[in-house]
Amino acid sequence: MSFLPRRKSSDEMNGLAGLQKEMNSLFERFFGRESFPSFFGGQSFAPVLDMVETKEAVEVRAELPGISKDDLDITVTGDMLTIKGEKKSGREEKESNYHLVERSYGLFQRSVSIPSYVDTEKVSAQFKDGVLTVRLAKKEEVKGKSVKVDVK
Repeated sequence: MSFLPRRKSSDEMNGLAGLQKEMNSLFERFFGRESFPSFFGGQSFAPVLDMVETKEAVEVRAELPGISKDDLDITVTGDMLTIKGEKKSGREEKESNYHLVERSYGLFQRSVSIPSYVDTEKVSAQFKDGVLTVRLAKKEEVKGKSVKVDVK
């Protein structure tokens, strides 16, 4: 997170589009990368993802702290991997007075485009220590395939 102002292009500063970009940037700096709190009408939780390619597969790793594997729904449709779920609130206390509430709860959905060379019939998932790893095996014809190109 940077507190130093950056130089803005003339396109960013023109009209409503520039104002919208500035407001989005302000909210992102204030609230962080996750979605805005529910009083802004957005989702209350959005997991962060990493997509890593190995020789054998493409892996998508999602941080999902405080979520049970029973509350997850993972689907592959065409070239999209979708992770849906719910982070349930643990607030059941009737006598407590909260001084600070920063953790977010609620339904979430995160979709990511996957490469066309993965075999959507060979998908597996593992959930351990709050991290979901979805493994999408590559199609056999692209695994380790390299072609020597002659330079003329």
